[in-house]
Amino acid sequence: MATNDTISDMLTRIRNANMARHQATAVPATRMTHSIARVLKQEGFIEDYEEVGEGVDRRLVVALKYQGKGRKPIINKLKRVSRPGLRVYSNRKDLPRVLGGIGVAIISTSKGIMTDREARRQGVGGEILCYVW
Repeated sequence: MATNDTISDMLTRIRNANMARHQATAVPATRMTHSIARVLKQEGFIEDYEEVGEGVDRRLVVALKYQGKGRKPIINKLKRVSRPGLRVYSNRKDLPRVLGGIGVAIISTSKGIMTDREARRQGVGGEILCYVW
């Protein structure tokens, strides 16, 4: 089933797999989901990701990350900010700090998808896609 909002779909699949303590989850492979997975891996929220399948059946398999014996999920919360019905933009001066810098805001900028920290460093603003902590 095709969804209009691939980002929300991706975040929901990761959230559900996390709560069920799954090892990995599959999300539809798009350039946007690739970029978000890359940022999540850089920030240490997921173990790894890889693309499987061909053509229309391309999927991104995201390996989730847990800590300790009780397998506590590394990702506590994934929150979609900007959505198709209500886009949320921020200039470089007003970029949000998630939980005082503990969390990460993933932002779509003219220089690509990056974290709020990276966007601040490069002096760019953009669309705030989601918060992760």
